[in-house]
Amino acid sequence: MDKSLTARLHRFARARFSPEKEFGLHLTVGVLVLLLAMAGFARIAGAVVAGAPITQLDVDLANWLHAHAHGNDALRTSLMVLTQLHSTPGVLALTGLAGWWLYRRGARHWMLTILVTVPGGMVLNVLMKHTFERARPHFEEPILTLTTYSFPSGHTVAATLLYGFLACYLVRHARSWPARAGWVLLACVMVLLVAGSRLYLGAHYLSDVLAAMAEGCAWLSVCVTGVATLRRRQAAQAARAAHATSAASAPSASTNLSEKS
Repeated sequence: MDKSLTARLHRFARARFSPEKEFGLHLTVGVLVLLLAMAGFARIAGAVVAGAPITQLDVDLANWLHAHAHGNDALRTSLMVLTQLHSTPGVLALTGLAGWWLYRRGARHWMLTILVTVPGGMVLNVLMKHTFERARPHFEEPILTLTTYSFPSGHTVAATLLYGFLACYLVRHARSWPARAGWVLLACVMVLLVAGSRLYLGAHYLSDVLAAMAEGCAWLSVCVTGVATLRRRQAAQAARAAHATSAASAPSASTNLSEKS
């Protein structure tokens, strides 16, 4: 391989993994998450449409959970509260509170991003539901009576977007790796709790919530990575413009000094 080509490839790879570059590590990680999430969603959706074995697992698990849900009133009530909190009005209210908190912290671009990310992802999920038109789990004595489509889970998408976004912000500003890991773990726990509540209450199949997590991660990576890249690019352009201005003013300053002497 030509040495100049090798050097260019090395510079390209180094730039893609640089935390400071405008098209650096954040973009590399964001694109990787997007591709993995899209691949996961496509695989699950394809299996559901084709009636693959996962659909039988969906039915078996839904029936088993429904049979046990009627025997634990306290757990059922707790999960009803959790699932109501993450309904469309609840998530929009939580998103508004998160946006206000970010605004108070001076993170205005993060505030604007969350106000686009969460509602935008919820609209995308509605479009997905009408694309696949999968019926909800059916029981003779349902806990919840729902008439909307099942795939993917809207509650799980909303939780993935909300808690995933907050984790991105908190990880970005945490001062230690244990703190970063803790925020990520907390976000994952919250998403799993919401997804589990939808399964336990008979609102969704397992594949519904798994696909919703993948969908949420994909949309989250698009929004967060896109805004971060745009801000870095604007900062880099401003820095280059300032450098060019200072470089242009340097010769004129030298000329003035020469004339005075």
